[in-house]
Amino acid sequence: MRIAVQMDHISGLNIESDTTLALCLEAQSRGYKLFQYLPDKITYYEGMLKAIVEEMEVIDKVGDHFKLCEPYSADLNNFDIILMRQEPPFDMSYITYTHLLEHLDKKVRIINNPVSVRNSPEKLLVTHFYDLMPKTIISRDIDEIILFAKSHDKLVLKPLFGKGGEGIILLDINNDNFLETLKEYLKNENEPIMAQEFLPNVKEGDKRIILLNGKPVGCLNRIPAEGEFRSNLGVGGKPVLSELTPSDKEICNRIENKLIDLELYFVGIDVIGEYITEINVTCPTGIRQIKKLGGPDIAKLFWDGLEL
Repeated sequence: MRIAVQMDHISGLNIESDTTLALCLEAQSRGYKLFQYLPDKITYYEGMLKAIVEEMEVIDKVGDHFKLCEPYSADLNNFDIILMRQEPPFDMSYITYTHLLEHLDKKVRIINNPVSVRNSPEKLLVTHFYDLMPKTIISRDIDEIILFAKSHDKLVLKPLFGKGGEGIILLDINNDNFLETLKEYLKNENEPIMAQEFLPNVKEGDKRIILLNGKPVGCLNRIPAEGEFRSNLGVGGKPVLSELTPSDKEICNRIENKLIDLELYFVGIDVIGEYITEINVTCPTGIRQIKKLGGPDIAKLFWDGLEL
């Protein structure tokens, strides 16, 4: 198979933890031909979608993890599978590329379906399962957010379209600068924001559960660093292999049909205690850490599923 990866440049990957590299290493071991292209190298013309691609070899070696051939212009219809693996932010540029990918032939399989990726931002798709979420409000109306805050001592404020814990803050309603901080936060965001009740048991971890075609295949618990409420690995969270609890399994069962219907094949959900907080569909991560800690080889399961 010929696999094109729509990604940020491979030179910037952290190979010890990067999921994209893990998927590419497994694909290469199966004899697939790999190509990278950057989103800003995509061109649409008269119904055809092309990109400047580079055939690549991936190597599991720090400091020397890739080799690229000469770039050339290729019709993206000439690939069997396209992996959308560029990182958010989920901005208008990102959305535009999902529209352009719709012009490809149906024989080209895109993971994940670009229409569904566009319609299912991480922090919005999850709202279709609000009974499984912590108490949550999405709004720009400061009076509504204040009213919501009065029912909770602490709030977690999140931008809707960020990544990796960026822009997420903890706000104590009893703090003297609560109102000033909230106003400033709204001022710095163009879209509505998400405010959620703070879950104190986050200190025990924030699970990343990986699902393939709606089924859970691995679970990584991320323990926040000392003095930190965010558990993202990028801000110092400690990865620990974890088993699924009965409530984790119930969450996965509830969202399975939705993910299948939307053709969201590769998904990572975030779970704190008994609550789901996000459904990550743009660029899920965590599979290298799961394997290194003795869990399943999800990259292998990923390609096994696509070969069926």
